[in-house]
Amino acid sequence: MKNHFDMHYIKRILAIAFPIMLSNLISQLQMLIDRVFIGRLSLESMSAVGNASTPMWTTMSVMFSLTTGATILVSQAYGAGENERARAVLAALFKYNNVMGIVLFLFWFLCPQVAFRLMGVDESIISMSIDYAKYFAPIFVLTGIGASVSCLLEVSQKTQIMIWYGVSRSLTNIVLDYVMIFGHFGFPAMGVKGAALATTIAELLGDMIVLVYVLRAKELKIKPSISQIIESKLRPYLDTIRLGLPAACEDFAWNMGSLYLIVMLNKVSVEAAGIHSIIFGVELIAVVLVSSIGTATLTLSGFETGSKNPKGVWVVALNSAFLSWAISLVNLIVFIIFPAQILGLFTKDAAVINAAPLYLLIVGLDLFPKSGNIIFGSGIKGYGEPGWMLKTQLFGTAFVVILSTIMVMVFHMGITEIFCLVVVDETLRFMLNAWKLRSIRRKAELC
Repeated sequence: MKNHFDMHYIKRILAIAFPIMLSNLISQLQMLIDRVFIGRLSLESMSAVGNASTPMWTTMSVMFSLTTGATILVSQAYGAGENERARAVLAALFKYNNVMGIVLFLFWFLCPQVAFRLMGVDESIISMSIDYAKYFAPIFVLTGIGASVSCLLEVSQKTQIMIWYGVSRSLTNIVLDYVMIFGHFGFPAMGVKGAALATTIAELLGDMIVLVYVLRAKELKIKPSISQIIESKLRPYLDTIRLGLPAACEDFAWNMGSLYLIVMLNKVSVEAAGIHSIIFGVELIAVVLVSSIGTATLTLSGFETGSKNPKGVWVVALNSAFLSWAISLVNLIVFIIFPAQILGLFTKDAAVINAAPLYLLIVGLDLFPKSGNIIFGSGIKGYGEPGWMLKTQLFGTAFVVILSTIMVMVFHMGITEIFCLVVVDETLRFMLNAWKLRSIRRKAELC
């Protein structure tokens, strides 16, 4: 078994990741355009949307992280040739994975102010954050089935439909943003409410396209039937939760650390939270590309584990890391060459644009260890040890919370120091996760 760059694995990784990558890239470009439109309103509007969207995406990501357990079980069963067991897990996932989406919808529609006041959102922008949340909340109704469909497509290695999802969703969102945010073609100017409503309508259209494909597709060998879904038992779903809960808690802990950073930045100034929203929104384009490779890493690592080939987990992760660090390098070069032009898309604030080179250099460097954590973490989870990633993330969250509190509340430091803290956190966790994956490799070599 090779332990270096391997074109066989590169092709398998890209076969799964590339359609998801294109879909995510299109979606992120759409989100950037959304932020450009909002930034044209005011920096306060950008801060309001950043304060609202961060916790909402956090709760949504928990649902998808819980589905990680299903991806591990289904990919391992698929790798072992146990298609019936894979269908049983997926049937339970489709049946029981929707209640949480409805609960999340009710919370964000009825009482988003609870979360925003806990975050310390400034009174001058909290009403805009609440408006955004109420118009965005219906998306959560679709989250449960969306996570289940994603699991089915990824394990089946039939992700091409995600390109159409991304194109239809993004083009619709951009057009509706233009119409609803500023008020064109006879529509009223809705501001941040229009941005949220446009996203909700576009998401509904994209999800309908994917769902129709899944219902009609004949080549999905592990797709459960409607009767299997209706008759499915709770036990397989509980097994997915058991494996997915550490991943969900890991994701939740990471997001809690990010939310706490926003709380600290709110204490620095409203502008600081807005800058954070812009900078990490820009970085998110590269992150979603790496995350697509991470999805392929998780699926193929689970397949190799199910095929009784644990050495393949290391090879999959290493080759995925090569691809991810290449993306990180391109991202850093763009940030170095065009810093002012990038931030100038989102704000006309001269002070922010002048500080652009430093801000973007920091997050550009941050992407290297962050990519390593995404890829190596996916390999560790695919091997069947998601609990490890939870441990390292809890360490990282505690590290960020404690040090950011001291930096802001005691030493009155600002946004630059907070950005540097994020890089240190990602680097420390990358070192721990790299050590763990190497130990999995050594363990496999002894077998």
